[in-house]
Amino acid sequence: MTASELQSPMPEITTVMERPEPRRRFALPSPDGLSVRLLVLTVVFTLSVVGLIIVPSAASFQERWLMDRLQAAELASVGVEALPYSAVEDTTAEQLLSIGGVQSVVVGEQGVRRLLLQAPNLPRAPELIDLRQPNIGARLTAPWKTLFGHPDRSLRVQAAPRYRSGDLIEILAPAEPLKKELATYLRNNLAVALLIAAVAGGLLYAALSYLVLQPLGRVTRSIERFAANPESPPEPPSNRRDEIGRVERELARMQEEVRQSLRSRARLAALGEAVAKINHDLRNMLTSAQMASERLSTSSDPLVATALPRLERALGRASTLARNVLAYGKTEEPAPQRQKMLLARAVAAAAEDAGLEPDGVKLVRDLPARFTVNADPDQLHRILVNLMRNARQAIEANPENGGKGAITVSAATEESEAVIAIADNGPGIPPRLAARLFEPFVSGSKTDGTGLGLTISRELAANHGGSLMLVDTGARGARFELRLPT
Repeated sequence: MTASELQSPMPEITTVMERPEPRRRFALPSPDGLSVRLLVLTVVFTLSVVGLIIVPSAASFQERWLMDRLQAAELASVGVEALPYSAVEDTTAEQLLSIGGVQSVVVGEQGVRRLLLQAPNLPRAPELIDLRQPNIGARLTAPWKTLFGHPDRSLRVQAAPRYRSGDLIEILAPAEPLKKELATYLRNNLAVALLIAAVAGGLLYAALSYLVLQPLGRVTRSIERFAANPESPPEPPSNRRDEIGRVERELARMQEEVRQSLRSRARLAALGEAVAKINHDLRNMLTSAQMASERLSTSSDPLVATALPRLERALGRASTLARNVLAYGKTEEPAPQRQKMLLARAVAAAAEDAGLEPDGVKLVRDLPARFTVNADPDQLHRILVNLMRNARQAIEANPENGGKGAITVSAATEESEAVIAIADNGPGIPPRLAARLFEPFVSGSKTDGTGLGLTISRELAANHGGSLMLVDTGARGARFELRLPT
């Protein structure tokens, strides 16, 4: 080893720094805030409801006003026809017209129109309104024509008679009196409608604010407080059973999960810092051990010659792990250097390092002949050793079988993946741990383990573009599947 290799740099440790919680100050609602938008929508909808009330109300008022004039004119026409030859003096006609508020009365019967009361000539042609034909659009727009029409505008109104026979009765009336009464009516009704709408809109906004805005405000403040300081005490969720309450409870649960994850990351960072401190001395020790193994290679002892290749492989892998320990401290694994290799040789080497023995926990290979995989030899070895060692320790810890059992390794090709199955006949994995088995610091069978082996193995499999999963567990043992792209 060179001096630069021995002097390993310290890893970059990312810790969770607590930021001071910002002071809460009173601030006006933002124009883009939900409360302002909801207030604007409430005002718009309230005014729309007022409009929906006022428009038909104005049309109904004008129609009643015209019907009153028609009925008065119809009664006047009955009185006129009662006179001999329907002769009415001018003064009498003026009195009848003033009483009815009309300028002319025409009666139609069997297609014949008779002028009963006549007024002076008009400066403008009157506008026809036929109340016998139900035209909703014309009735809704007629009041606004009256309000904004010309002061000399007159109305020629036709309707079916009520107190006499005939086809129609027609009057001619000035629009100005109607305009004044309609304006007064609309002012009064608009004031009442606006008051009612304001009260209803205020109650609606208050209800929405209590049911929606305030809970969302609590959720927003909780998220902001958590973003500023994840270790700050959480705000307890409400006891509501609706969607808002479910959101608050789910948010509290997710914040607690993130808080636990951040604490785990902090522990991993501290672990990485500790490992980095001993990395220098460890690599010096490995260098000394490699030098000693080189001296042993010159020995003529057959036992040394038999054990030496295994020792050299172990030292080589330990040296590789020491070189990559800084990358692991940064939660990164080196990119796999893939090559085609026989799976049987990799399984045999892993079984030897995992401590499998024919007289104890033995290896059973169920592999197709000359089955190959495309993987990084060192990383595949680490995955297999982790799985086999965990299975061996679980079997040996089970008193029912006397520390004896078997680990079966099988393989097959499915579509574009090589599927390697590692199964054992041990006691299996407890259900409470099966769902969290691949999380850091979770150990399935060992009380003295770190709980990082399966986490690292899954990461190595993911680096290959594959996956590692627990597919079955129970009283007959556990079964893992390693999938690697072919």
